[in-house]
Amino acid sequence: MTIHPHPAVPGVAVVLRTATPDDAAALNALINTHREEGHLLPRQEDEIRTRASRFVVAEADGVVKACAELVPLSQRMAEVRSLVVSGDLRHHGVATRLVDELEARATAEGFQSLLALAHDPRFFIRHNFSIVPHEWLSEKIARDCSSCALFRQCGQHAMLLPLTAGRHEGAAPVRLRHAAAVA
Repeated sequence: MTIHPHPAVPGVAVVLRTATPDDAAALNALINTHREEGHLLPRQEDEIRTRASRFVVAEADGVVKACAELVPLSQRMAEVRSLVVSGDLRHHGVATRLVDELEARATAEGFQSLLALAHDPRFFIRHNFSIVPHEWLSEKIARDCSSCALFRQCGQHAMLLPLTAGRHEGAAPVRLRHAAAVA
């Protein structure tokens, strides 16, 4: 899939593709740069290599410039994780294309909702995610949050996007079942 060049980035064509294990070092570098900016938790290169097929990358001139991972949390929920765009391509629609691609993949795989966690919710709100209480996300809390040193103090907003096949063609949104609160 090719993203048409943005007028502010003349002549740069950005291509989206599924990552391969060979992309692990580039993905790790992107994620670490964003982590140093205070936006992401650390990842291990070996973990990224093992899960490479879950990542979508944006490539410009053969160089990986952005990424996002679709992480299954349960049979009904997946998460957008490690959404990163290099500084030179920010504000040119690349993150939107990555999230749109993950949404399409999640829908095709039968997930009912897509989760995102972010310190600044504005991007995801513009993409129809809704801020929800963390307690609604028992899958995420059980899998990742409860063992995190920043549990209950990470400062991230939890956001959900209901998914349905054909959602963009006027289909009614899926009603989310609310999970019991986790202490």
